[in-house]
Amino acid sequence: MRAQTNMRSRIGAAWRRYDIALAGSCVFGFVLLVTILASVVAPYDPMARNIKNRFAPPSPEYAFGTDQLGRDVFSRVIHGGRPILGASFTAVVCALAAGTIIGVAAGYLGGWLDTVLMRLMDIMLSFPSILLAILIVATLGVGLLNVTVAIGFSMAPVFARLTRSIVITLVHEEYVAAARSLGATDRHIVWQHILPNLMPPIIVQASAMLAVAVGAASALNFIGLGVEPGTPDWGMMVAEGQRLIFDAPHVPLFPGLVITVTVLSVNYMGDGLRDHLDPKLRRQGV
Repeated sequence: MRAQTNMRSRIGAAWRRYDIALAGSCVFGFVLLVTILASVVAPYDPMARNIKNRFAPPSPEYAFGTDQLGRDVFSRVIHGGRPILGASFTAVVCALAAGTIIGVAAGYLGGWLDTVLMRLMDIMLSFPSILLAILIVATLGVGLLNVTVAIGFSMAPVFARLTRSIVITLVHEEYVAAARSLGATDRHIVWQHILPNLMPPIIVQASAMLAVAVGAASALNFIGLGVEPGTPDWGMMVAEGQRLIFDAPHVPLFPGLVITVTVLSVNYMGDGLRDHLDPKLRRQGV
């Protein structure tokens, strides 16, 4: 009985401390689950046309109404998360891996390598990320794969700068000096001492960049640089429905709302991760 009471008190304390973060995690988890199970959850074929039912308002039959071609907006919204979330996750993972490697090399080895790598990162950061992504897609060509590459490339300097700043601090810690004095190799020090202490802030940064990636992927698809026209995609659906905002506002409204809710939920989830993983905030009880 006492164990159950303690468990309930711990759950209650965690909810009070991370209420917004947990709510954001639940919402994002729901969006992710529905997107993964889109083929099962969607009531209609997202590409099926029914001209007779074009511009049908939201109703029990069509929860989000239909678009200019009579396609079910609800089914298209459910399927529309696949290209954006897939591209966003892939871009963040690639940017994290590349940025971590660059940052560790620059911060641990230092010298001319640090100078060269960080000046390259500074040049990339001098461009607004969305503009840099547009330039990359314009160079590589239109397509979802190129959008993913562009977003990952534009975000890599953020991870690189963060990683380098942390590594520069870690290499002067006593446990690193002790490992080096015991004859540990650089590879051992990096894998056993640098990377484990580097991961918490990098994970927090990755959650924040995931929200940025979702917004960037939506924007690039909105201007037609990603998926093919007609493909179920949140950004493309907003673009196709923008001219219908006064005649059929439900067409661009629902995909736009889903983008907003997804980005907000990821941001709240990232705030919770930061509060939980940052030892200073934990000690302060924030």
